[in-house]
Amino acid sequence: MSSSNLVPLSILFFFTLLLQSAIGVDPLYHICSSSFNYSSGSTYDKNLNTLFNQLGNKVPHTGFRQSSVGHTQETAHGLALCRGDVSTADCKSCVSTAIAEIKKCCPNDKAAVIWYDACLLRYSNVNFLGTIDSENKVYLYNVQNVSGIESFNGKTRDFLSRLTDKAYRSPKLFATDEMSLNKIDKLYGLVQCTRDLSDLRCKKCLDDAINELPNCCDSKRGGRVIGGSCNFRYELYPFVISKK
Repeated sequence: MSSSNLVPLSILFFFTLLLQSAIGVDPLYHICSSSFNYSSGSTYDKNLNTLFNQLGNKVPHTGFRQSSVGHTQETAHGLALCRGDVSTADCKSCVSTAIAEIKKCCPNDKAAVIWYDACLLRYSNVNFLGTIDSENKVYLYNVQNVSGIESFNGKTRDFLSRLTDKAYRSPKLFATDEMSLNKIDKLYGLVQCTRDLSDLRCKKCLDDAINELPNCCDSKRGGRVIGGSCNFRYELYPFVISKK
């Protein structure tokens, strides 16, 4: 996709990446909106900073926070979500880092989203809370293809669909599991939605993301689709943080 096809906050970005099991300090990706801007010291600027303070202070305790600050067109709407298996300390660190980074990456933009391995941060002057974000989407995949595993794509799709059925029925809209593919190989997976979504909207978001598998991760040893409302990841090695 050439850059001429990209529009603010509506992007489908393809790139290869050898996925790491550890939670990284660098963002996976970010998207800024250049269509709507605000001035430093303006009402929106103040509302956005208040929003960031609320998200940074409240998210680590529950793993999710949504809020709206302000009135009329100057309202800042936003959410932050931590991966369901990260610790409170890692959650707090990730959200704090995301807030600092988005300020640098998208200065004076009224809408933006940034993804880390451990968290997601999104804000906008338009109230998106409770709706599925079908525009902001990023593919990541292992550059290596699978070998010696029959019907890998179909098994991966079925596996992620079963995880979706678990996730949308859970309070955290989050699920992980593992599955044997043969006597040697195991498949590990994770799915998650932002908790502003209803359970059925979570299911639809994940179902739509899983439908991207042929475009994203055909026969790849690992892959993920990350969006503004939900994400999935699968690997042939364990990457979920175990709770001890």
